Amino acid sequence: MTLWDSAKGSGESPYSHPWLAETIFALDARLRRRYGIIEYSDHRSCVFRLQIARSGRRLTLADGTVLAPGDRIAILHFWNEHIPPVPQNGTTILWARQLQKGISISLRELARYLSSRPDLNNVRVISGDVPSATKAQWQQIEHIMAYYGFETVMGSAPLPLRERIHRFGENVLISLIVFARNAAALRLDTLSRVRVPIYLSRGALEQKFGQSEKTAPEAAEVL
Repeated sequence: MTLWDSAKGSGESPYSHPWLAETIFALDARLRRRYGIIEYSDHRSCVFRLQIARSGRRLTLADGTVLAPGDRIAILHFWNEHIPPVPQNGTTILWARQLQKGISISLRELARYLSSRPDLNNVRVISGDVPSATKAQWQQIEHIMAYYGFETVMGSAPLPLRERIHRFGENVLISLIVFARNAAALRLDTLSRVRVPIYLSRGALEQKFGQSEKTAPEAAEVL
């Protein structure tokens, strides 16, 4: 159940601009269907959706896992409706703890989902592109995601024009989602955000999160 679901009974919307939110989320749903992005968990605190795609780059992770172009890869996308709303005065420690707890739950659910799908046994790497605006934010993202086992691997080659246009379109969509959900949280640099590519080996995921709920790492330890 999302925040929107829980608010329907009271007749109040949790969004700053309910009609815009409804339109944007409908567009987002169409794009997810087009690119095969699914909800791999029904846990209300899961903050990721999943896309199975083909890798476009070659890299070797710290544990020796090799990713080659064309290999199947699990790509994580933020589940926007499940991200804790940013307070009007900006992010707080409580907000960060809620998000970090959601990430832990999401990765535990992902480990469970992948283990239940024999057809995904050849998926050996999990990745994601985290939007960021400044170098300081890159470093903060690196620190937070390293706790969960992710490595930040920046590309050296410049992006082709088609990819730059695609990412600008994503930034526009992100800006509209933020504005619709919580207009006070919209930043001027949203349209110029870049991506921080993060990678996690399947082995590291299973080792760290393929455990029972009681023994999996708690997100609060990041802070």
